[in-house]
Amino acid sequence: MSIQDIAVSHNIRKKLLRAVKDEAVLFQDEDGAVVVNVAGYALLKANTGTEPLEDVLGDVLLDESAEFFVFE
Repeated sequence: MSIQDIAVSHNIRKKLLRAVKDEAVLFQDEDGAVVVNVAGYALLKANTGTEPLEDVLGDVLLDESAEFFVFE
């Protein structure tokens, strides 16, 4: 399993949770980390034509070859 860990502030994690409502794509684990299923996110982007993570994160580079992004 390939994971990209990204350190972000608590406020950014809250913005990510508001940006993507689909729990099959993005959810918060019991430790407070925000976890994104990359395949589900790619499908969401293709279906909606939006990039909600990129909009929130700005210049943070996402490795779309990973299976999951974990924002801590």
